[in-house]
Amino acid sequence: MLRPDEPNLLRCLKNAGYYVWWGGKNDLIQGQLGFDPYCDLKYPRPDPESRPIWHNLHARNDWRGKPEEDSFFSFYYGRIEKPENFPEDEPFVYDGDWHNVLGAVSFIKNAPKDRPFCIYLPLGFPHPPYGVEDPWYSLIQRDRLPERLPTPQDWSKKPSILKGIYEHQHLWSWTEERWRELRLTYYGMCARVDHQLGMILQALKETGHYDQTALFFFADHGDFCGDYGLVEKTQNTFEDCLTHVPLVIKPPGNFSIKPGERQALVELVDFPATVYELAGIEPGYSHFGRSLIPILSGEKEHREAVFCEGGRVHGEVQAMEPMPESEDENWLYYPRVHLQHSEGPEHTKAVMCRTKDYKYVYRLYEMDELYDLKADPGELDNRIDDARLASIKADFKERIIRFFLETGDIVPFQTDRR
Repeated sequence: MLRPDEPNLLRCLKNAGYYVWWGGKNDLIQGQLGFDPYCDLKYPRPDPESRPIWHNLHARNDWRGKPEEDSFFSFYYGRIEKPENFPEDEPFVYDGDWHNVLGAVSFIKNAPKDRPFCIYLPLGFPHPPYGVEDPWYSLIQRDRLPERLPTPQDWSKKPSILKGIYEHQHLWSWTEERWRELRLTYYGMCARVDHQLGMILQALKETGHYDQTALFFFADHGDFCGDYGLVEKTQNTFEDCLTHVPLVIKPPGNFSIKPGERQALVELVDFPATVYELAGIEPGYSHFGRSLIPILSGEKEHREAVFCEGGRVHGEVQAMEPMPESEDENWLYYPRVHLQHSEGPEHTKAVMCRTKDYKYVYRLYEMDELYDLKADPGELDNRIDDARLASIKADFKERIIRFFLETGDIVPFQTDRR
């Protein structure tokens, strides 16, 4: 979470004259800071008096089964059926995401004519619990789902938090058919988000904004979704299913680009750097993103390596995800979060460095990881002790030292009057 004095993209856009509209969750700023420095309008939560939320799995437990059953920590719901008292004129099962998407569409149709605008729309889907209504649930062809990564036979060379979650989620008896149903639902949730993106694009086209609009569509993290016999996510492991997230960019029409897919390694910090270049904004602070405009123009290379960090050091209680006082060991997120409160190695602080061919993870309290991604794309064979890869490991350590040296400290642009 940002501190009050930390700059960020939304604040820079607002200060540059953009009307910033924010609809959706807050994973960006501290809750006590308030939204005024970062946006002109924080779209309000839905009012149940005017339009009730028909679906909220987090507020219920009746769909989970009994604590002793192997579905209890699976996050799996499946097809969301319309309630018996569902209005005939409702096209979908209304929830927070629909509320914010419809709010964004309404804003686009009534956007200020004297200012450029930015829409920040962080949705909840796709996210556990895994549940979605038709038609999106039924859109996914089961026989075209990709295979999930197998459960490791030996957890000893994997991060200990993964084994701990596996042992507490109790999903080891699941058949492949059950896993396919869960994954089908997750893909259906993705399809619903695709449809909602289409609604935003259609509104931009109908109002004449589409050609001059830059659009960025991406996720903040991935999901195990059955890979390794796990569901949900972690905060300090870096498997590709968690860290290799989609990124779709549509630049304004006046930029010359070569449409198509790119396989270049990029980081999420490259997103604001790209916005600053497109908008012609000098952000006024040090940042470490690199604009993606050259990639859009056809260049294939961007970064030799990308980095990711997570976890905490022992004693950093402020970095533990809180467990609500009202919850116990039956809480839906208990298998992961209770391990984050351990003083063992489970919530290890770690940093990942990934190139196209290899992935290295340096861990503070337990075994490091090194994967040959060409031979082992599923990251099942940790070769950290393989003498044949000693020079590669040494190179990665050098990269990480340089990464921390380059990004570990910044000096404010404003001169201190002393």
